[in-house]
Amino acid sequence: MPPVGKDAGKTELQTRIQELIEANQVVVFSKSYCPYCVKVKDLFKGLDVKCNVVELDLVEEGTNYQELLGEMTGQKTVPNVFINKTHVGGWDKTKQAHTDGLLQQLLNPDAETYEYDLIVIGGGSGGLACSKEAATLGKKVMVLDYVVPTPKGTTWGLGGTCVNVGCIPKKLMHQTALLGTAMQDARKYGWEFDERVKHNWETMKDAINNYIGSLNWGYRVALRDKNVNYVNAYAEFVEPHKIKAKTKRGKETIHTAARFVLATGERPRYLGIPGDKEYCITSDDLFSLPYCPGKTLLIGASYVALECAGFLAGLGLDVTVMVRSILLRGFDQDMANRAGEHMEQHGVKFLRKYVPVKVEELEAGTPGRLMVTAKSTDGTEFIEAEYNTVLIAVGRDACTDKIGLALAGVKVNPQNGKVPVDDEEQTNVPHIYAIGDILEGKWELTPVAIQAGKLLARRLYAGATLKCDYVNVPTTVFTPLEYGCCGRSEEKAIEMYGEENLEIYHSLFWPLEFTVANRDNNKCYSKIICNKLDNDRVIGFHYLGPNAGEVTQGYGVAIKCGVTKEQLDNTIGIHPTCAEMFTTLDVTKSSGGDIAQAGC
Repeated sequence: MPPVGKDAGKTELQTRIQELIEANQVVVFSKSYCPYCVKVKDLFKGLDVKCNVVELDLVEEGTNYQELLGEMTGQKTVPNVFINKTHVGGWDKTKQAHTDGLLQQLLNPDAETYEYDLIVIGGGSGGLACSKEAATLGKKVMVLDYVVPTPKGTTWGLGGTCVNVGCIPKKLMHQTALLGTAMQDARKYGWEFDERVKHNWETMKDAINNYIGSLNWGYRVALRDKNVNYVNAYAEFVEPHKIKAKTKRGKETIHTAARFVLATGERPRYLGIPGDKEYCITSDDLFSLPYCPGKTLLIGASYVALECAGFLAGLGLDVTVMVRSILLRGFDQDMANRAGEHMEQHGVKFLRKYVPVKVEELEAGTPGRLMVTAKSTDGTEFIEAEYNTVLIAVGRDACTDKIGLALAGVKVNPQNGKVPVDDEEQTNVPHIYAIGDILEGKWELTPVAIQAGKLLARRLYAGATLKCDYVNVPTTVFTPLEYGCCGRSEEKAIEMYGEENLEIYHSLFWPLEFTVANRDNNKCYSKIICNKLDNDRVIGFHYLGPNAGEVTQGYGVAIKCGVTKEQLDNTIGIHPTCAEMFTTLDVTKSSGGDIAQAGC
């Protein structure tokens, strides 16, 4: 006898639920206000999986649905998730299934079994951080890293640009130059030494390279301890889930993975003029150069160009910087020009509005002699000059053009090779992600790549939701007078908010340490940009002076927390320091008041 009345309604609803489960790959029985239901829906959205959602608080008989689901599954709460007719459970069980890899198996029961859960292409800071985090979360991970030698034959070990030919050797050579300045100051402080002071390039180079070698080894050990399979081979996609790895000796192997992370970084750009690759070097070569470069021309006005020019001049070398247009493009131009002026006052020559057209070798050697021909940017004048070394620092190109991204279906910006990603570092191909310097429109900074790599691994394999924040990232340019900043440049702030809605506080200052040595009086500078429409919140922080990285790091935290001018004013400074300047700023740019400081 067929069911009647209440039983008939129950049977009909049960049939409706069963049909929903059988007709859809994923069904989520949810309540619109439930935070755990939101998490489940966001998880499937992040996996690019379409799911049929039944909001039990918004449909008729929602309570009856939930009672019947409780009888069918033993689970009385929401969310209640079904995948390919299999009951998964609530948020905790769905998240665990995602972490364990079971979710992907349920979503794609006929999918190919892959050799690795994750293959990371690139062994720089971001790639290493991501791979180690994924391995810690129980995933089978491979890292492929291969350094293509420069035209001069320079290559290096595991760790990427920062460790080998970037931040680490750059800061150590900058420190070498600072020590030279400190020795000059020391005589004014009473230190007496009669012997002639000179610098030994080879001693410095060997000490720095020995330290870098220890870091290279440490990274290999860390990967081994995490059970990450590291292979020194060049990776190239042959299919969306398959790569070819080629070693230096030409041995090729094929590997597959469920997911990939692109972390290939960038390499210096050449000029495309006669003699550039034959006779010039880049920052990739400088830090392990086996001889002192002598009289040096730096081509470019990037932070790499100015940092290298600064420490080479600090070692007592004859240094010229050839600038096409402006210094430190993308940075606050007021600050950039002040940093440049300080360099010029301390012996660095600037050849402005010129570009090189050819480089010729006059004499081979270590160093040799080179002739550089340059023309003015308006093309009306040509000049020639002789140098021992020419270093090109006109920007960097993403290493994405020779790794088979077209075969994987990954879109890149054809102009610069950068990879567009969403706010979770996912490319247009759902199983391929990208981090670090190759990202379109993101910061090219090591700590950013590390943060993005760790958080990506946690989202993929631990059910986390936190994303990398690319806003208000503090950074420092290690010019002789260091420049630290966080937030908006003055130009960008005016563009975004309008000059009338900003208040800019600034001051020159003279660090106490410089006074006895009687140098750089009122050459250091501090500036904050405040948004008058938002309680004078600080949206730009800029500092030119000693220890800029240390000063900027702390204020970076404050800006992240939304610090206002009033809060800075109410903070007691540490005296006597340079950092305390930001707690006492009271002269605005708009007032035109005197910003020179007479003393402490």
